[in-house]
Amino acid sequence: MAAAAASCYNCNCKCKISPIISVFVFFLFFFSSLCPVLSVNFNATKHNFRPGDMSKKLNIIRAHLMKINKPAVKTIQSPDGDIIDCVLSHQQPAFDHPQLKGQKPLDPPEMPKGHIPTTGMFEENFQAWSMSGEFCPEGTIPMRRTSEEDVLRASSVRRFGRKIRRPIRRDSSSNGHEHAVGYVSGEEYYGAKASINVWAPRVSNRYEFSLSQMWVIAGSFGDDLNTIEAGWQVSPELYGDNYPRFFTYWTSDAYQATGCYNLLCSGFVQTNNRIAIGAAISPTSSYNGGQFDISLLVWKDPKHGNWWLEFGNGVLVGYWPSFLFTHLRNRATMVQFGGEIVNSRTSGSHTSTQMGSGHFAGEGFGKASYFRNLQVVDWDNNLIPLSNLRVLADHPNCYDIQGGINRVWGNYFYYGGPGRNSRCP
Repeated sequence: MAAAAASCYNCNCKCKISPIISVFVFFLFFFSSLCPVLSVNFNATKHNFRPGDMSKKLNIIRAHLMKINKPAVKTIQSPDGDIIDCVLSHQQPAFDHPQLKGQKPLDPPEMPKGHIPTTGMFEENFQAWSMSGEFCPEGTIPMRRTSEEDVLRASSVRRFGRKIRRPIRRDSSSNGHEHAVGYVSGEEYYGAKASINVWAPRVSNRYEFSLSQMWVIAGSFGDDLNTIEAGWQVSPELYGDNYPRFFTYWTSDAYQATGCYNLLCSGFVQTNNRIAIGAAISPTSSYNGGQFDISLLVWKDPKHGNWWLEFGNGVLVGYWPSFLFTHLRNRATMVQFGGEIVNSRTSGSHTSTQMGSGHFAGEGFGKASYFRNLQVVDWDNNLIPLSNLRVLADHPNCYDIQGGINRVWGNYFYYGGPGRNSRCP
């Protein structure tokens, strides 16, 4: 019962795409992966606070929770421990934004031409919270309730749910973020689509994460970087567990003051009442066993200019209003697909946090993680295959990538790895 069940295809094509390190990807690694590496565990350091200080901090946290946890018309207890609140659509956090106050979600836009439902079967109970068959009523959206403990794991209340801006360094390996990605650049892009199989990679500690996602990018790789991001992630710091979770992100200023994960700020407008952003995905792929993948499509509505997100076969999740962005208000100039981890170890052995399935690309189908059917949306709202996919792994002894193309999967790549191993001590 997954979002999509992949069939076993013959994908033993040799990689025809040699890795090319472009200046775009070099700088992107600084900005697209500025997730928290270091944080403060307030629970473990309560003895450092005077009683009055801790009381003040908790009051600040509770005031913040009042902003993001909206009144529920129905509450669903998930078997994985999450609490899902069914919130009236027009009361979700997005409508706290000055430009959206008093409005309601927009109607669905025109789909890209050439859009064909993905192989496999979409089932609505691909997330743990909905496996009981309970859903949120029409006119509401499901929101994962944020707890005090969630906020206490962050470095600060202000930075909760946001990526942290880190200093730019010449060596991309020095910031602790490691990638294996495929990307296209140098043209105008109005969206992207891919199917990604979902795993539950091991994450070594709460300061690290493992994710697989798409990035839709515009702007220079300075303070005006714009990104839209969607995929799955394992993030103990953000969620307090090791489940793979469906997530979104956006920023219009290189992660400085704008943007957030999921619905943790006013930004993304959700329109769907059966998918909870930030909720766990279940089941997941298994080594040498069943493979379960999710299909994601992000594209720019030609009429209103908003960026919409589709999940699975025609299930619209919602949209990012165009006014949130500067450069993405017009178009994207790069699209990136792939995996990323954080290595919080500053000395000694490499982290054993896994990327993807935790196995190298060369192991292929059923063992390695993959992206398949990679496409982009052109200026005329046509969904088309990639013509110039490049692949890059910046620590190939720890996590690698192999790309290819065939008639069944179109453009695809395998990627990932175990982290620490005999070649990555």
